[in-house]
Amino acid sequence: MKKFEEKTYESETIYKGKIVQLDIDSVTLPDGQTSKRELIRHPGAVAVIALTEEGKMVCVEQYRKPMEKSIVEIPAGKLEPNEAPKPCALRELEEETGYTSDDLEFVTSFYTSPGFADEIVHLYFTDKIRPLENQPEGDEDEFVELIELTVEEAEALEKEERIHDAKTAYAILYLKLRNAL
Repeated sequence: MKKFEEKTYESETIYKGKIVQLDIDSVTLPDGQTSKRELIRHPGAVAVIALTEEGKMVCVEQYRKPMEKSIVEIPAGKLEPNEAPKPCALRELEEETGYTSDDLEFVTSFYTSPGFADEIVHLYFTDKIRPLENQPEGDEDEFVELIELTVEEAEALEKEERIHDAKTAYAILYLKLRNAL
């Protein structure tokens, strides 16, 4: 038995959408008591820290309905069924920014909200990008604006809460540490 393991004895899917699924799991706790857990199931995602030749971080600004505001983020997107993270990262970089790369380096993976969701983000880095010859059409329901920022400019946007998501905050810290070494 795993330390603090909660054994599921019943699971009910309440909602299944394009992006997430909501399950209610009935569990037995380590002390024998029972409880219910509300779980968001997500297929996983990727994000890319991409730097221009000038060392600027490639970001996109887009409206995020859950927060009811536009925020600036590194390029990212959802994994499709059976899609490997690295090709997905390249696809998202191309679709959202019009840049491509032959050199995506895996950085890490992390859970976004492990208290209630199983979403995992696979993070990649490249400082070898080039514009695509033919600019791709983005998703029909996605409207983004390309923004290139120095680390200092990105930090200023964090203070203004225009950068306000974990993956982009992680990217800024990663770049600061990378430059410090």
